[in-house]
Amino acid sequence: MTSPATERSWLFDPSTLKLVHQCRKLIQMEFGVKLHLTDEALEQRLASYAGKSRSASLGRTWRTLQEQVPGLKVYSSEAESGNTAKTLRGQTLADRNSSPPENPGDRPVKTITYRGQTITV
Repeated sequence: MTSPATERSWLFDPSTLKLVHQCRKLIQMEFGVKLHLTDEALEQRLASYAGKSRSASLGRTWRTLQEQVPGLKVYSSEAESGNTAKTLRGQTLADRNSSPPENPGDRPVKTITYRGQTITV
């Protein structure tokens, strides 16, 4: 059985530690979550936040860190296999390729007035 210290020996390398600090800083700026180096699930949390992020710099930094530490690629594939539904302000967006309702009567009829003309939408 390996100890947690030997599993995280990659954190002792100054270049990888710098990348981890950059990821932590970008995650804190975007999500308001402060990750600790002593956290047991640090790798999973870094991967999940990097997958959720809209920041290009966080994605770039995470990919660079994965290239330097081959064991982190496992966590990225787990994070990518999760929920891929796009959200906007906490609401799940409908897929643009999804089919419209089969019965047009199911849609609510809405009338609006635009430049003096009544339009049914």
